[in-house]
Amino acid sequence: MPHLMSPGTLPLPAETAGRTGLGVPGWAHPMVAPQEWAALADPDLPLHWAVLDVAGGPGARPDPYCLASADRLHGAGVAVLGRLDMRDGARSFGELVSDAHRYLDWYRVDGFYLAHCPGGPAQLADVERTAATLRALCVQQRRRRGRHALAGGPPPGPAVHAGAPAPPRPSPALVFGHGSHPHPGYADLADQLVTFCGGWPDYRWSQAPEWTASLPAERFCHLVHSVPRTHIEEALRIARWQGAGTVYFTDRCARGGRNPWEALPGYWDEIVSRLGPGVSE
Repeated sequence: MPHLMSPGTLPLPAETAGRTGLGVPGWAHPMVAPQEWAALADPDLPLHWAVLDVAGGPGARPDPYCLASADRLHGAGVAVLGRLDMRDGARSFGELVSDAHRYLDWYRVDGFYLAHCPGGPAQLADVERTAATLRALCVQQRRRRGRHALAGGPPPGPAVHAGAPAPPRPSPALVFGHGSHPHPGYADLADQLVTFCGGWPDYRWSQAPEWTASLPAERFCHLVHSVPRTHIEEALRIARWQGAGTVYFTDRCARGGRNPWEALPGYWDEIVSRLGPGVSE
């Protein structure tokens, strides 16, 4: 199935394009993590995208807390990605498309984060079908909203405040959450590949395969937990050596089954200052 837009066009704010920035894999629910969600609307934040996970997906009905958070991020020009769990290829095409429709209708997401995306050559055709369909849905939704705007009516969807001017929206984007380096064919399908997702001890000794060197840094993302404050600079050097343009580092740990991505890192302000405007690479 042909692509409706070329991969590798992940929408980055002008002030962050071309240098290392943040990708946020998803905070806890906005009701219990208001500080985290509020932090993402900071105009000085070098943020490439943020993932919205309502309830292991879009949930069964629109969530007012998530609606408000998504609306706030859209107003700040942040790319909001709906989280679709592929379960390493175990979820059906129909389930993924149904979840995508709800994300688009309720939260006006700018694309999707495909968590636990398979990475082997045998699953490449199935993922290509899913990716092309998700892009088509995003484009269809944009056109529908554009027609409503031209007709003078409020755009459909509960996340938009009546009478509010529509902020510029990023182009649709797909981020594949492999967590390790997949078959190189997946780079033709996604705007960005998450080629590392794990703990600091493993990250320190990780390596990138040769095929990644032919692609720009904006095509890769690294998500690393359990990073001590004293090793932030070393972690940034590893990301740059391996050609990852989007990162997320946290001192939160995965011990005891905890989700290390749900809360702000203890050194959030320090990371932001290291990646913020005017920081030299």
